[in-house]
Amino acid sequence: MLGCTTLFLLVLGHEGRRVAQLFVLMVPALVWLSWPVRSTAWLQARRILVWAWIILFVVDAGVRIYLMDAYGAAPDSALVLGAMANTNWREGSEYLSMHWRSAALFGAGFAAVAASVWYLTGRSARQLSAPGRGSQALCLIIVLFCLLAYTSKPWRRLYPAVFWVQWSQSVQMLQHSWLNQQQEREQVLARATAAKPVVGRKEPSTVVLLLTESINRDNLSLYGYGRMTNPGLRVHQQQLGEQLTVLRNAWSVDASTLPAVRNLFSFGAPDAVDSQHLVSLARAAGYKVWWISNHDDVAIEQQHARLADVTQMVNKTPGRSTASLDEEMLDELHTALSDASSERKFVIVHMLGAHPHYRLRFPKGQNPFDDDVDAVDVQMEKNGRAAWVRHLREEYDSALLYHDSVVSKMLQLTRDVAKPQNHVAWMYLSDHGQEVGHVGNHVGHSPGTAGGYRIPAIVWQANASVGGAGEVAKEMARRPFRSDWAAWTLADLLALKWQGQAAGRNVLAHPYYWEAPRLPAAVSSFMD
Repeated sequence: MLGCTTLFLLVLGHEGRRVAQLFVLMVPALVWLSWPVRSTAWLQARRILVWAWIILFVVDAGVRIYLMDAYGAAPDSALVLGAMANTNWREGSEYLSMHWRSAALFGAGFAAVAASVWYLTGRSARQLSAPGRGSQALCLIIVLFCLLAYTSKPWRRLYPAVFWVQWSQSVQMLQHSWLNQQQEREQVLARATAAKPVVGRKEPSTVVLLLTESINRDNLSLYGYGRMTNPGLRVHQQQLGEQLTVLRNAWSVDASTLPAVRNLFSFGAPDAVDSQHLVSLARAAGYKVWWISNHDDVAIEQQHARLADVTQMVNKTPGRSTASLDEEMLDELHTALSDASSERKFVIVHMLGAHPHYRLRFPKGQNPFDDDVDAVDVQMEKNGRAAWVRHLREEYDSALLYHDSVVSKMLQLTRDVAKPQNHVAWMYLSDHGQEVGHVGNHVGHSPGTAGGYRIPAIVWQANASVGGAGEVAKEMARRPFRSDWAAWTLADLLALKWQGQAAGRNVLAHPYYWEAPRLPAAVSSFMD
């Protein structure tokens, strides 16, 4: 029974031959149980040791089952390692407070299995008769085979105690590398300088990028959602007309922040030998660059923000429970746009957007969607969504409504600096999407569903309709767009030209060569 129980969990948590390998590593405990022991003290000691041995495999399998079910990822994947290296105990507890239902379910399952293993190991006390010679020989062969497996490094590293120690070391090494990136930043700037970038326009230029977090375009009324979550941007759309291009088919290629931001600023090729960073290219071409952030994120700060001339990290509280609202960055944006020290400005505003917890992403008491049952509630209930999922959807939509007000104000600040003799452009997009009951009773980051990748993307350029560009904007709005190519579009807004520059991935360009990304989630079409 112990063997069957453990094997069942191993099959759920692992794939292919790893199931057999881990089962072989666990077998010595079962062999030991089959050997008669008459001393009461040894019986109790053996029971505790075997129970602990088997529980290692149970916990390992349980963690893997949870990660695969929730995120479609292995514990040593870049997604999980990056997330763990970029978090702390406080944020971990906040994550559990949000996902307590899943944690409680898995905790109850673990308690049941642990109790069953404890009961079954106690049954060995009744096995007092010595095994026959044939059984002794079989046990010896099994033990020798298992010992041989432990001497093999590919097998031994799968043993839970070894695997999780090495996993912890990998997380620590990743954290250490983030904290010592000054040399890498200098290399990035040197590569940008060697590419000899120039600005292909003479007039003063201001470009603003609003990079937000966890926004699914399916929940934006600007994209046809049933709740009015974009009243502010609607007003701008009415005023600007074709100057404001809402890219209807925008996608991220990553479902979490770190790889999404890395791909975005590295032109979709962060691991290439000659990889360029958009911020370093802009600086090398003569732009003064600001990075204004509402994230307290060591990875983002060290890998990207510190490349800018001016770095303003507004949020000083790490974790999901930070209550720092995005409007705190409005003054910093106004200061950057008003700066007279440079005629060329590139301002990056990194917003919290709708990063969980949703209830903390808007002012307390400003949740207009929890008052009455509306069409969205009715449809979600019809689709079988649980009450807690519908409640989180209301909080998420309220976060988007507040977010819209801040984004609208930032767009207005950018519009205010536009003059006929200046070039002014503004781009808005999210790093990745969010699943909030669109497919099943799941809420949060979701690499396994399309909602984890569906993002908004909006471009505005002052006087963009001059010279027939309005018809071009209509055609551009229908184009599919991927965020790992966003740097090519931003480079066009910045009018950057450099050695080795490629064409065809800029959504504003003609021609534009679309190439569908390969996503872990099933996507029937990248064109809605």
